[in-house]
Amino acid sequence: MKSITVYCGSAEGVHSEYLEGAFAMGQAVARAGMALIYGAGKTGLMGAVADGALAAGGEVIGVIPPGLNTPRLAHAGLTRLEVTPDIHARKARMSELGDALIALPGGFGTFDELFEALTWVQIGIHQKPVGLLNLRSYFDPLLKMIDHAAAEKFIYPEHRQLLCCENTPETLLTTLKTLRLPKDLARWVNRD
Repeated sequence: MKSITVYCGSAEGVHSEYLEGAFAMGQAVARAGMALIYGAGKTGLMGAVADGALAAGGEVIGVIPPGLNTPRLAHAGLTRLEVTPDIHARKARMSELGDALIALPGGFGTFDELFEALTWVQIGIHQKPVGLLNLRSYFDPLLKMIDHAAAEKFIYPEHRQLLCCENTPETLLTTLKTLRLPKDLARWVNRD
């Protein structure tokens, strides 16, 4: 893996442990010699993950649509900034640039990006590992919902295995590097 795409929240006023964890994630990505791909924001966890990677000497590529590319929202100190025509192109570009895709805590946008990444593996658009950094047990309720959906047979067992979850940046990176996609992923499409 040479790059990691990180989805995370840009909200301000969140608990400091989320910001510290995002900063540590950025540092871990840079120290592992990988580029950080993210949504180009300077606020909230977005700003913290970029600042962590930059502080550790890493390459940080931000991808942003024009409507969010404002001095108040966009990080000015990135290695590279790509401006896409719209939010859909942004998500596609972020997915394209990353060798693995992870989510840190966030809101609707982060959930959207996470589930799109998982759906794209499920239907064969990409074969990249997808993970969660579970800071402050943020994703525990979401994981319970996913397990409930699997128990109710809305998610196949092999698709439940597509999402890994760890509590520390270093453990998450190790898990992503060793993750192997389960067999029979096409069963959902083929209905075999």
